[in-house]
Amino acid sequence: MGHPPLEFRDCYLDSPNFRERLKCYEQELERTNKFIKDVIKDGNALISAMRNYSSAVQKFSQTLQSFQFDFIGDTLTDDEINIAESFKEFAELLNEVENERMMMVHNASDLLIKPLESFRKEQIGFTKERKKKFEKDGERFYSLLDRHLHLSSKKKESQLQEADLQVDKERHVFFESSLDYVYQIQEVQESKKFNIVEPVLAFLHSLFISNNLTVEFTQDFLPYKQKLQLSLQNTRNHFSSTREEMEELKKRMKEAPQTCKLPGQPTIEGYLYTQEKWALGISWVKYYCQYEKETKTLTMTPMEQKPGAKQGPLDLTLKYCVRRKTESIDKRFCFDIETNERPGTITLQALSEANRRLWMEAMDGKEPIYHSPITKQEEMELNEVGFKFVRKCINVIETKGIKTEGLYRTVGSNIQVQKLLNAFFDPKCPGDVDFHNSDWDIKTITSSLKFYLRNLSEPVMTYRLHKELVSAAKSDNLDYRLGAIHSLVYKLPEKNREMLELLIRHLVNVCEHSKDNFMTPSNMGVIFGPTLMRAQEDTVAAMMNIKFQNIVVEILIEHFVKIYSGPPEESAAPPVPPPRVTARRHKPITISKRLLRERTLGYNTSSLDESEGDNDSFSKVLHPGEKPTIIRPPVRPPDPFFRAATPQKTKPDIVAGNAGEIPSSVVASRTRFFETASWKTGSIMVSRCIHAAANVLKADFLEMRVEDSGFKSFGL
Repeated sequence: MGHPPLEFRDCYLDSPNFRERLKCYEQELERTNKFIKDVIKDGNALISAMRNYSSAVQKFSQTLQSFQFDFIGDTLTDDEINIAESFKEFAELLNEVENERMMMVHNASDLLIKPLESFRKEQIGFTKERKKKFEKDGERFYSLLDRHLHLSSKKKESQLQEADLQVDKERHVFFESSLDYVYQIQEVQESKKFNIVEPVLAFLHSLFISNNLTVEFTQDFLPYKQKLQLSLQNTRNHFSSTREEMEELKKRMKEAPQTCKLPGQPTIEGYLYTQEKWALGISWVKYYCQYEKETKTLTMTPMEQKPGAKQGPLDLTLKYCVRRKTESIDKRFCFDIETNERPGTITLQALSEANRRLWMEAMDGKEPIYHSPITKQEEMELNEVGFKFVRKCINVIETKGIKTEGLYRTVGSNIQVQKLLNAFFDPKCPGDVDFHNSDWDIKTITSSLKFYLRNLSEPVMTYRLHKELVSAAKSDNLDYRLGAIHSLVYKLPEKNREMLELLIRHLVNVCEHSKDNFMTPSNMGVIFGPTLMRAQEDTVAAMMNIKFQNIVVEILIEHFVKIYSGPPEESAAPPVPPPRVTARRHKPITISKRLLRERTLGYNTSSLDESEGDNDSFSKVLHPGEKPTIIRPPVRPPDPFFRAATPQKTKPDIVAGNAGEIPSSVVASRTRFFETASWKTGSIMVSRCIHAAANVLKADFLEMRVEDSGFKSFGL
């Protein structure tokens, strides 16, 4: 059962009930802290074990590689050359496998331990500091209050007034501490859901990718193994025949020992720092920049080379330059530029205010716009201009950018959004904007649309129906949830329902291209839940319901055809779900209760009699829990097993231009990293793993043995 939200107004009352609820939060915080410690401890043990195992394998590989076969005579056969180089091949294969594993082990601490330790120390530790301050201020306030209440009324008025002021001051300090502590402990309670699970998810993903790579290496190893087996067999055969001859020679020697004998200066140049956004934060990179005013060419040479790659100078063509507002960034001496080569705005930091003026003069820089868009009340309503704006935005998005990766999630330039909204909602000529102008990119248009919807005086789905919609989304009965939302949509005012239908239809079209833009109904719900729905009161409990707003939008997208095909039969009340033997309820995702798939194994049998030359092969389907029957390998060496040539592994090229792109989320950033590390993505990787496992089993049953007469049994 969940904990009831801690309302901020209860901090002032400081009632016993409030203290009891706060104590429940504190106990849960301690339980979470202990759990994270255990995960970190066991995770470190697991990582250490994998590191030790990998080190042992690499040591074994070094031992193999250090040995060099010596030979008798001056020439080796092809088979002997294969055998002589085999330990080197084994060592290189083991090194390749362990290099991939060690890469995973090296990243394991960054993926699992550091995020959990950071959350425990920075969030939970900070919450405990807030608790200490809360308890200290509370103890001081109540102690002062007790002394104040025992003051005699016969004291001077000035002394009593001074005492009253001191109590009021301590009460204010204690109230602020209580507010800070309640806010912080609820923030940790909510954020732990993703701050704990996400690192474990990323770690497991890397672990399974490493295992899949091992299977892939096994598949590549099979043809080499079979060829080496043949070389070993041939060499063994040669040895047997040679041994017989040597025995004969030795015998003869015993009997008769004696019979055998690598122009102009730029307008301005110097060091600048560039803001670069990465998956896990923002960094400032030092560049040596040269700007040529005539050609508007900016040459940037990185001073901090990335490991493993040498970066050369970058030539950019300047479009415009504007000074960065001081309140918009926590760095000094900043200015923004836009170029033809890079999408979006590039933020640069000069070395001083004088240095920034020099750069802006050289680049014909401008001062920023200080007024914000849409400030008049009539522009915040669902009027004809607003409908025209939304329709134009949707038209451009679906025409030019519906396949843009991270659509609606990637934020546009604030300067460009302000320019677009001010131009479109200009009272003198409203709506007179050409959206197909090259100045308005897709990010600017999507951000402007979200800004307009989010700043309406009343949200599209109205305050009146907000609680009913949230209540419907909280139901665990899927039929009732859909029916209630269907009914409530037709209770909206006509213009609100028209706007909602226009938007949801557009979001359905966006989700239909999710293979290109990666925007699913769930993603669109996260973006448009707070945009289309908003609680009228600003309380902690209302903030906790945002996730249910997202569910409402997700349901509208997934069931658009049914909801907008017509109103329900009875719009006065949500329909009652039809009778079922078992109610259709939401089930959590699981993997441990999945059905086991049947496995097909290849078997090869042959007669024990040498006269029967043809082998009879068949396949048997194994049911879950059934063990394969062990069959004796054939006596006669079978023909070499040949399979289709394995396609060469090619590492995906990393385009330099993608390095500056901002991933849509933290989770999206880490997933892309592991897919690159695995070299293969999607169904290709899965199919290769399945075939590899089948080939390993097949090879085990093709293990060759030879007759005892003239040959010796062998195997790897």
